[in-house]
Amino acid sequence: MTVLPNGNTRHAAGAVPIMRWPFGKERPVDSTRSYPVQKSDEDWRQQLSPEEYAVLRRAGTERPGTGEYNATTTEGIYACRACGAELFRSEAKFDSHCGWPSFYQPTSEDNVELIEDRTMGMRRVEVRCATCGSHLGHVFPDAPQTPTGDRYCMNSVSLKLVPGGG
Repeated sequence: MTVLPNGNTRHAAGAVPIMRWPFGKERPVDSTRSYPVQKSDEDWRQQLSPEEYAVLRRAGTERPGTGEYNATTTEGIYACRACGAELFRSEAKFDSHCGWPSFYQPTSEDNVELIEDRTMGMRRVEVRCATCGSHLGHVFPDAPQTPTGDRYCMNSVSLKLVPGGG
């Protein structure tokens, strides 16, 4: 992985390109909340690939349309790639045409943490894993075609699909 002058990265073939927001700046995942799974920054760096670390622990974002699970229709459970906590089920996944895997609800509201995000001159709602505090993506109230009206727009690199649900 090569870090470009604007903070984005150039990856080897097959690697996930990561965007940093705002460009050139990292935004560490921090919270006053204490999570059930806690590790040092060094432990996270050792456990996660550079791409996973950039998104999960530094709130980076995959480029649209590049994620492993964007078009996946495999049935199963989507877990947090950092700690393995169950987050979403394939039954709640839908094609929102936004470039990232989208879900209309988590398996339980207690499995995710929603935090106001005012970066990039916008007002959004960040979604984090409630077990380890890792950044997953954002949720938007712009999916009237779903039962909840919500679009949980997640980074594939933040998730791990467990086929069949077990």
